[in-house]
Amino acid sequence: MAQLEGYYFSAAMSCTFLVSCLLFSAFSRALREPYMDEIFHLPQAQRYCEGHFSLSQWDPMITTLPGLYLVSVGVVKPASWVFGWSEHIVCSIGMLRFVNLLFSVGNFYLLYLLFRKLQPRNKDMSLHRS
Repeated sequence: MAQLEGYYFSAAMSCTFLVSCLLFSAFSRALREPYMDEIFHLPQAQRYCEGHFSLSQWDPMITTLPGLYLVSVGVVKPASWVFGWSEHIVCSIGMLRFVNLLFSVGNFYLLYLLFRKLQPRNKDMSLHRS
């Protein structure tokens, strides 16, 4: 049963990644310019991506912590070194949106772990009922 669960999870994770990629592609083609709150967040994320971490360059319209910006830099900068991408590509709206796609797949995995922790196994349930 545990092996089947692994196959089911792999299939669900693959489907989640595929659907996320398809949605990412559709939205990226339809929305070439910053959308909604990206108007504030994109310039700030691009400053971080370019290595400008000064508080004097922080946009006062943004009230959230810079965690996603820092993680984005931690993901896209090494990719630029490995693949030899230019600064323009690495700090583009598409690449920064792609980091959110990775987070969505990561959230799916965290939800799976949470459900496994909260949902007792069939063997455990039969022991508790006896």
